[in-house]
Amino acid sequence: MNVLCLAIDRLHAGYVGAYGNTWVETPNLDRLACRSLLLENALIDSPDLERLYRSYWQGRHALCPEVPAEAGQSLATLFRQAGFTTALLSDEPLVARHPGATDFDELVEIDPPWQPETTGRIDQTHFSRCFERIIDRVASFRNQFLLWCHLGGLGTTWDAPPEFRRAYQEPGDPPPPDGAEVPDRTLSPDFDPDELLGISQSYAGQVSALDACLGAFLDFFDGLPAADETVLAVFSCRGLPMGEHRRVGPCDEALYGELAHVPWLLKFPDGAGAALRSGALAEPADLWASLLDCCGIEDAPDSPSAESVLYLMRGKGVWTKDRLCIAGPGGARAIRTPAWFLRAAAPPELYAKPDDYWEVNDVASLCPEVTECLLDALGQYEQTLAAGRVSDLPPLSDILVNGLE
Repeated sequence: MNVLCLAIDRLHAGYVGAYGNTWVETPNLDRLACRSLLLENALIDSPDLERLYRSYWQGRHALCPEVPAEAGQSLATLFRQAGFTTALLSDEPLVARHPGATDFDELVEIDPPWQPETTGRIDQTHFSRCFERIIDRVASFRNQFLLWCHLGGLGTTWDAPPEFRRAYQEPGDPPPPDGAEVPDRTLSPDFDPDELLGISQSYAGQVSALDACLGAFLDFFDGLPAADETVLAVFSCRGLPMGEHRRVGPCDEALYGELAHVPWLLKFPDGAGAALRSGALAEPADLWASLLDCCGIEDAPDSPSAESVLYLMRGKGVWTKDRLCIAGPGGARAIRTPAWFLRAAAPPELYAKPDDYWEVNDVASLCPEVTECLLDALGQYEQTLAAGRVSDLPPLSDILVNGLE
């Protein structure tokens, strides 16, 4: 068994066909989804990459207290002890310098584009360079391997050839912007809709370029003998706001769905889980548990919150997670249940799920009891993480799980 993780930072779930998008062409992500377990409600636990990667690599939620390195063996260490060759490929310095990066046998760094500019051909794009390096490394493995690849291009440069963004221009639309720099600002209340349209078209073009590069990689990967023995995980570390709540780009990393709700696909050998869509709540630490589970690595340390999503394919009952909690910058917090999403802001904001997909209608004033109960549940969750496992928490009430009748 091998493991290949493609962590695509800043991929917005609303721009992927398999997640309901109808105007951006993502045929290769969609064909991968047809062969994968697709998690419809995967959320990050923090937009901070250091804390997020602690969840991915140590199975410890972003709200967990720090522990000594020896007390929380990392994913790379556990795989290496099981006889795997481990490698990390990253174009993000923050990931390459993460404390957990030293646990990999090998680190391959790809220089990010410091001066973004559009290219003339797709094979000149940053994504193309990244996937070329991934293909070279995958082809060179001779033993069982864990290869983790962090691709940050969607958040650093929109360098796809201009025709990719122009493909989304309708008759009568103004031309999309020319530059490759990723916008990062809050729109004014009276912003020009045409400006936002051009930004959205530019991002859509970059997603299409990513999809084309992913397609070339999948064609290569499918031809490998090791493909039938490899778990392929493709997921986003963080979304990228595209005008929802008047934010474009990272901005203040406000805890809304466009940032926190991310695509997550898991392709298993032998077609296991193919075309299975699950609405179960899942978080980054669950990936840690899932990869260890599918490779039969059983001597991992206990995790306060992680659960293997392979449980969803085994048909052994109801998924245990009834809440996810997110830690944002400056002490910001949010909690998601199957029926609600609450931002612990001042004042709190409450949104009904799954209908209000992108948090448009704040109903906190209409549901004060739900708001108060979720704030209490959020506090209990954080306190429990500091002392034990969240599975020790009592189940949430029916109204928090199933909503109002």
